Amino acid sequence: MLKINTQSEWIARANEVLPAGGFGNFDPGIIIARGEGSRVWDEDGNEYIDYLIGSGPMLLGHGHPEVMEAVLEQLPKGMTFFANNAKGIELAETIIDAVPCCEQIRFVASGGEADMYAIRLARAYTGRDKILKFEGGYHGMSAEAQMSLAPSKRVNFPQAVPDSAGIPAGVAEQMLIAPYNDLEAVAALLDEHNDVAAIMVEPLQRIIPPWPGYLQGLRDLCNKHNVLLIFDEIVTGFRLAYGGAQEKYGVTPDICTLGKITGGGFPLAALGASAEIMKHFDKAKVGEEGWLMQLGTLSGNPVASVAGLKTMEILRRDGTYDQLRATGVALQQMQADALSKAGIEHQIVGDETLFDIYFNNGACRDYRSAKHDDPHRNVIYNAALRDQGIFKAPGKLYPSLAVTKADLEKTRDAVDKAVQAISAT
Repeated sequence: MLKINTQSEWIARANEVLPAGGFGNFDPGIIIARGEGSRVWDEDGNEYIDYLIGSGPMLLGHGHPEVMEAVLEQLPKGMTFFANNAKGIELAETIIDAVPCCEQIRFVASGGEADMYAIRLARAYTGRDKILKFEGGYHGMSAEAQMSLAPSKRVNFPQAVPDSAGIPAGVAEQMLIAPYNDLEAVAALLDEHNDVAAIMVEPLQRIIPPWPGYLQGLRDLCNKHNVLLIFDEIVTGFRLAYGGAQEKYGVTPDICTLGKITGGGFPLAALGASAEIMKHFDKAKVGEEGWLMQLGTLSGNPVASVAGLKTMEILRRDGTYDQLRATGVALQQMQADALSKAGIEHQIVGDETLFDIYFNNGACRDYRSAKHDDPHRNVIYNAALRDQGIFKAPGKLYPSLAVTKADLEKTRDAVDKAVQAISAT
């Protein structure tokens, strides 16, 4: 008789073979067995409405039938080749048609890899070394990206603080750190340092929106100082709008990175820029000294490419983003109404397509101000939501196109119980 492992047994097995019992991503205390549409199930059969959606990629929901059909059609033809393939080329064309700053792209396998190459590309193109990033901004796992991502202690700007062991001290010397949404701080740093290659920014930093004029202000400062502007659109690409943050906010960077939705749930990411900047990937055009070596075993593989192509086709259909935003508004409103009725101070921070709650009443403009006045409330709230069958990260909620009216009603009931849990403490 086939033995079915319980979730607790899987957790015990994970602790034997995985550091900290997990993959380094989400809470290792839950083992997901499968997903379908707007729902996921754990290994004990518990069902959840999924607002984590794989940390963003599953915008259409799990197992979308059209995406599945495209993938199943491709699988017998080959899973990967380490060579050009027609579907990868077609996906590149589709991305370039959608994203304003892209005349050419290169594929990679992950968003962090794309961000690493974007930094390297900016240095190759400008001949400068320093990168300006923002405290709290997430750009993957490279040494540069792990500077001042989540510092536990405040230091004076622009000093960079490593968030990981194993990073050489010299990396910090090539990084400048500024507070998000502060143009004066950026202007002062660019006036002081003439060796900055690029400013790298999440247009929506985690869930903190740019203040009006902020992104255009960065664009203007980059133009003034001949510095490249990099938008990390791993999260915002194809989410905030079909053309990403560049379309929504009307600001075009020099380089952007794309991931998550781009691969339709499969490992795929990309970086793109003008042909002039991207020529550094072509040794014949820039020579040995200017060439940026880039390759990857799974870059542009056809399975991820067909999933991405079908996902983008669906996103282009009339009313898709209206539906996504309407779902986000409903999720925001139900939480705001329940918390306000209970007299609990809070604010909704983010975009309708990606947001969460801060239990505070001050402006959340940067890493230092975006925090809970009482972090324990956030713990209680998210634990209560999980108990009621809501699957989300502690600091983000991703709506998806798979969410139904029934899902919203169940979520509303869960929110009411989560608010009651906070009120009882």
